[in-house]
Amino acid sequence: MQSWAHRQHQRSEKRYQALRLAALSLLAMGVLAGCGKPAATGAEAGPPDLSKVTLVLGDQVNFTRTKAEAAGVLDGTAYKIQWASFQGAAPLFEAVRSGDVDTAPAADTPVLAAAAGGAPIKIIAANVSPSAAASVAVLVPPDSPIKHVADLKGHTVIVSSARGSVAQYVLFGALREAGLTERDLTISFMLPGDASAAFAAGKIEAWATFGTYQAAAELHGARVLRDGVGIYSGTGLIAASDKALADPGKRAALADVLQRLARANEWVIQHPNEYARVFAKLTGLPNDVVALVIKRERPQLVAVDPHIVEQLQQVADTFYAAKLFPIRVNAGKLVDGNIFKQP
Repeated sequence: MQSWAHRQHQRSEKRYQALRLAALSLLAMGVLAGCGKPAATGAEAGPPDLSKVTLVLGDQVNFTRTKAEAAGVLDGTAYKIQWASFQGAAPLFEAVRSGDVDTAPAADTPVLAAAAGGAPIKIIAANVSPSAAASVAVLVPPDSPIKHVADLKGHTVIVSSARGSVAQYVLFGALREAGLTERDLTISFMLPGDASAAFAAGKIEAWATFGTYQAAAELHGARVLRDGVGIYSGTGLIAASDKALADPGKRAALADVLQRLARANEWVIQHPNEYARVFAKLTGLPNDVVALVIKRERPQLVAVDPHIVEQLQQVADTFYAAKLFPIRVNAGKLVDGNIFKQP
C-alpha cells in the first residue's frame, strides 16, 4: 500500500504536468497570434488620441479662464476643455482631491498646504509676477482705530480662505515684523466672498485677503496695514493631480495647454485694454476693480527652477516650524518638470 506522502507526491506531479501543458499551449497560441506582427511597445502604439481627452481646468474667480479667452489661445485644441471656478484655493484643492478637476492655479502657500494635507498633486509650472506681492494684504476699515500691524494685538483678524493660504502667510510675516505672534490676537478663517460681505458691513476688524477681493475693498476705502511686498515672493503655481498626470492623454493635453497659457500671459501684458474688457465681462466686476487687479498682475509662465524650489522650501519650512503644516513638505519632490518646457 502506498503511503499518504507518496500519493500526495503523485497528485502534485500530475497537477504540475497539467499546468505545464496548459502554459505551453497558451505560449503557442500567443506566438501564433503574433506571427508577422511584433507586439506594440509604448512608443510604437503612437501618441494618445487627444480627441477623446477632456481636461477640467480648475480656476479661482475665473482668473485663468479670463486670460485664456481674452487672448484666444484655446481655440482649435485637439482636446476638450471644461472650466471649474472657485472662490479660493481651499475649495479648489478639495475638488482636486475628489477628482473633479485636473489642475489648480494658486499661490505658493495654498499649494504647499494642500500637499502637506495629503493632496495628490504635482507642481507643473509657475507664474512669476514682480508686482503680485502687492495683491495680498492685511486690510482694516477706513475708520478703524488700528493704524499699524502692532495695533492688531488683542483684536480679531479674518483670513481668507483657509489655513495655509497666501493671506495667512503675509499676515504671519507682518506680525513677526511688528514683534507679535499669532497668539497675540485671534485668527479666524472665512471664504473670501463671505468675508467681503462681512467686511463691507463693518463686521470684521481686520482682514487678510488677496486679488479681486482686496482690490474691491481698497476702492471702497479700506486701508492697507501691510501688503505682501518683502514677505510674499509673488510666485503663483499651477498644480495638476497625480491622476491626470498618470493619464497619457491628459498629460499630453496638459503639456499643450501650458504652452497656450504662457502665450496668454504675454498677450494680456501687451493688450491690457482688451484684457480688461473680457475680465469685466466674465467676472462681472466693476471696471475700477479690474483695472487695479490688472495693474498689479504682469505674469510670466515659467518652468519651476531650483530658485523657485528654494523659495517654496522656505515657505514650507516656515509654516511647518509654526506648526501650521502637519508634516515637513519636500518642495523638490512636488515638482514634475517634464510637462512644461519654456519656448
